[in-house]
Amino acid sequence: MFLVLAAFGLLTLHLLAAALAASHGRRRPAEPSHRPFICLLRPVCGRDRHDRETLGSSFGLDWPDYEIVFCAAHEEDAAVPLVRELIRLHPGARARLLIGEERFTANPKLNNLAKGWAGTEARMIAIADANLMLPRDYLEQLMSEWRPGVGLVSSPPAGGRADGIWGALEASFLNGLQGRWQLAAARVGLGFAQGKTMFLDRSLLDERGGLAALGAELAEDVAATRLVRAAGRSVRLVPRPFTQPIGRRRLRDVWDRQLRWSRIRRKGFPALFALEPLLSPAVPLVMLGVAAPLWILPFLALWYGAEAALCRAMGWPCGRRDLAAWVARDLMLPVLWVATFARQGFEWRGTSMSPAAGRPAA
Repeated sequence: MFLVLAAFGLLTLHLLAAALAASHGRRRPAEPSHRPFICLLRPVCGRDRHDRETLGSSFGLDWPDYEIVFCAAHEEDAAVPLVRELIRLHPGARARLLIGEERFTANPKLNNLAKGWAGTEARMIAIADANLMLPRDYLEQLMSEWRPGVGLVSSPPAGGRADGIWGALEASFLNGLQGRWQLAAARVGLGFAQGKTMFLDRSLLDERGGLAALGAELAEDVAATRLVRAAGRSVRLVPRPFTQPIGRRRLRDVWDRQLRWSRIRRKGFPALFALEPLLSPAVPLVMLGVAAPLWILPFLALWYGAEAALCRAMGWPCGRRDLAAWVARDLMLPVLWVATFARQGFEWRGTSMSPAAGRPAA
């Protein structure tokens, strides 16, 4: 009886998270109280399939006064000709490309962004990864969440336009798993920064060491979450995540990316990471298999039915191929969790990254 109650207790938590995430997506933020000059920082490194579209979405945003600063570490970077072409195609935009790298942290993204951070006069800065699609009201949405007590506005990415089963698998990690739990946490006041979008008042960060302060962790979003909370501020998430076009993926691509993020979570938030095996239905299914096998099919119907309802509510992919991807993802989760302990660091675009020595866990 205890195993059955424990299994359905985990199911209840799963259903609650889906309901909270959907509730977060239905929020209607108020109009921004003011419309300051904003700098949109977009780091580029290499070329991805959708870069022309995602980087091109930086232009023509519905905001009265903003500049776009693209940052590349090297002139030879494959994205540089595309960025120059996009700037040339939008002569009325306040946009520029800065090239160079200041290696003051072990994080190549921060090293790339440093020149843009130092070179803008804007106080409000939005950092958006190159593979993120920006809607026309992108800055409007970010500013709508800014209010007293907020130190950072962020958003996890929503996986969209996936090609093939492995692309759908990537989207399933972003949407029904990571997006669901991040939005649910934000709904109860426990927002976590996500590096795809970080919008902040530069004065808060500059007073605490600038971009270098974000290099103390494996990922800048973990460091930003810690810094903002230590300052007595909160992290808020926009109601609906911005889209990251997925395209086609290989299984190895998905595994490597998820393993990298898993190691970041293990180092940054170890107490939460310890609970991650419970995000898969594998543990409660084992419990039911031992104590009440007849409940397995109803359990699975409720588990995946809740994810389907959330995906429909949020406009995320939700078809038969996606259901297969959800099952594959949940089978991967326990294996991925164990594999995370093989080592602490990872390699990102040719750069080996490891935890800063002597840095205590959260």
